[in-house]
Amino acid sequence: MSGQRSTSGALGAADGDGLENLARVGLLAYGVVHLLVAWLALQLAWGSGGESADQSGALSTVAESPVGKPLLWIIAIGLIALAVWQALEVLRWRSGWSASGDARSRAVKKSVKAVAKAVVYAALAVLAIRFATGGGSSSSQQQQQETTAGIFGWPGGRWLVGAAGLVLLGVAAYHVYKGATKRFLKEIDLGQAPASATRLVTRLGQVGYPAKGVAFGVVGGLLVHAAVTFDPADASGLDGALRTILDAPFGQFLLTLVALGIAAFGAYLFVRARYPERT
Repeated sequence: MSGQRSTSGALGAADGDGLENLARVGLLAYGVVHLLVAWLALQLAWGSGGESADQSGALSTVAESPVGKPLLWIIAIGLIALAVWQALEVLRWRSGWSASGDARSRAVKKSVKAVAKAVVYAALAVLAIRFATGGGSSSSQQQQQETTAGIFGWPGGRWLVGAAGLVLLGVAAYHVYKGATKRFLKEIDLGQAPASATRLVTRLGQVGYPAKGVAFGVVGGLLVHAAVTFDPADASGLDGALRTILDAPFGQFLLTLVALGIAAFGAYLFVRARYPERT
């Protein structure tokens, strides 16, 4: 992203302009995935759902479109660029690990966040490639349960599943906090943005982050419940989380709100791709 100060050194080391533009494509692709998940969630809420209402269902929807495979490759390349971008961020902040006090704490936090983002982007890129090559499957709920069952077979596997659920609950709470306090604005350099763009980014983030937080929270809660009951069938990923919301009192209304919030986050990513990240 032109003038992106936080990654200028890292991107420069990797012929930054090309990676910069690919990372922008990646943010747009990530936004498309969120919009498709929101659309699938709305279909689920109003009784016409077919695909899983999660990332795999979204990519399956893309694969079934007339321009599916080329678009999936564009999405995959963009997501790989985002993963590389975050990996380079880790290298940039690595020099601060040997510092002391607040500087060290900030460097470690930035590095951990960058690693987590890189893993998410890379995993989604792999999923997109699988769909582009015809090897993808939208039955992610079954895959989630099979994975959980496999982890249960490890030494301490039950505790690992429970810990993963607690981590997701923490991520969920942070997303809600980030949206409610507008903390996400501290990550974006809007100095050159017009007032209308600043208002748009703010409103979309205020709606989008809490909605993602709710979805993450239900997924985390299901994982914790699976660990407590020692039943992998209780771990059902994002699609299962959205179906759990639908089964709650006023579920159709609540799921519609969550879907609209996820769509807002997708739109936020579109606008976000325009502006650099703050140091």
